[in-house]
Amino acid sequence: MKKILVANRGEIALRVMRSAKDMDIKTVAVFSDADRNAPFVRFADEAYHIGPSPSKHSYLNIDKIIEVAQKAGVDGIHPGYGFLSENAVFADKVAEAGITFIGPKSKSMEVMGSKLAAKDAVKNYNIPLVPGSDGAISDVDKAIEIAKEIGFPILVKASAGGGGKGMRIVESVDEVKSGMERAISEAESAFGDGAVFIEKFVGSPRHIEIQVLADTHGNCVYLFERECSVQRRHQKVIEEAPSAVLTPELRKQMGEAAVKVAKACDYIGAGTVEFLVDEKLNFYFLEMNTRLQVEHPVTEMITGVDLVQEQIKVARGEKLSFSQEDLSIQGHSIEVRVYAEDPANNFLPDIGKLETYRIPKGPGIRVDDGFEEGMEIPIHYDPMIAKLIVHANTRDEAIARMLRAIEAYRITGIETTLPFCSFTLKHEAFRSGNFDTNFVKHHFTPDVLKANNEDEMAVASMLAPIIFEDQKTKVKEGAHLAKGEGVSTWKLKR
Repeated sequence: MKKILVANRGEIALRVMRSAKDMDIKTVAVFSDADRNAPFVRFADEAYHIGPSPSKHSYLNIDKIIEVAQKAGVDGIHPGYGFLSENAVFADKVAEAGITFIGPKSKSMEVMGSKLAAKDAVKNYNIPLVPGSDGAISDVDKAIEIAKEIGFPILVKASAGGGGKGMRIVESVDEVKSGMERAISEAESAFGDGAVFIEKFVGSPRHIEIQVLADTHGNCVYLFERECSVQRRHQKVIEEAPSAVLTPELRKQMGEAAVKVAKACDYIGAGTVEFLVDEKLNFYFLEMNTRLQVEHPVTEMITGVDLVQEQIKVARGEKLSFSQEDLSIQGHSIEVRVYAEDPANNFLPDIGKLETYRIPKGPGIRVDDGFEEGMEIPIHYDPMIAKLIVHANTRDEAIARMLRAIEAYRITGIETTLPFCSFTLKHEAFRSGNFDTNFVKHHFTPDVLKANNEDEMAVASMLAPIIFEDQKTKVKEGAHLAKGEGVSTWKLKR
């Protein structure tokens, strides 16, 4: 594999290209109108325009991307995450074009792309599942019967898609009918598939996922876990590895269960198996993401494994160069997602120009981004600007390092999630490890950030006169020195 096309944009396109170039592989970028001057376009060895800014006309245009890949003469296509990364049709068309898809086979995508099919695939592998319906359900009376059996509250959940769409918490019998109707309607609108099923609602869950890696020779390993419980709108904002609550025994159990899930769908490449963990540390299979995850850098930081390079090696038909026994956890890593969102306004997108954009630097700090100072945040795509990742010897040191890095990050012109991330990292619930997916609901309100801003302004106003006087003194001293007054003899001799 001498040349690959990255069918994506922004930070993930850059991140994939860097690993490819480290392997002496040429890279090809594809870009929309909005990304014409983006850093990933300039970084690639070749770049091709594929259409207007809306993703359906560019990054989701399968035929155009394959046409460019053939024109450029690439050996492989890496889909990144999002867009076409879990599209079975795209994977098949890439293969039909005689190009290697750097990811799993389409059959694995299809099985794990449906939560119902995924449950059916793993049920014979003795993997814990959340109690609920065996399949899709549309009959309200049957739903009520199942709900009474497993106990309220229940979760009505879309089989397709994710991101919290097509999900409704139902607290009582009276709410079952309306809850199902709303979930079905939303699922049909978002995914074109109205199939829903019922699960027992786990009230205080932690969202913990296991990274797996499998080759075409039957080898599969797990690269430990990522804690992803700090979320807003069912989407992650802060991730860390390892989890603060998993014991070595539980880590091994979950890791081995994740490997079984991968084998249940004949998986190859890098994938992630997601679990819910309740307050008693019981774990339940949730779903599998058949692609690279946004939060994969924390796994790379604690294992020393470049997951993108491993994806490419597996796609080339190579065996994994390490076994489960070769892997170990080194230190602690935390990632915060830097979104162009205003946490003081219900995390609504805050699109605009990056008037100031300067990233933090130093030992143990990594920034995966796709923007530069002066660039506009496009309205057409996900508003994530960057991923800020740190690594340290211990969790406490990683938290301290992340807080320092957040403080050093300079972004003006738009609001970002950085203040929320700082608030979270300082909160006792996070520091103690005693938190779950309800962190935002239980601990955060916009007033918290406003109060912090007011406190900072009050301190600044108190310090302003002192700083002013200090600066005046320095200016006077500088004037004296300019006249030769007060200059030491040794300086003159030098």
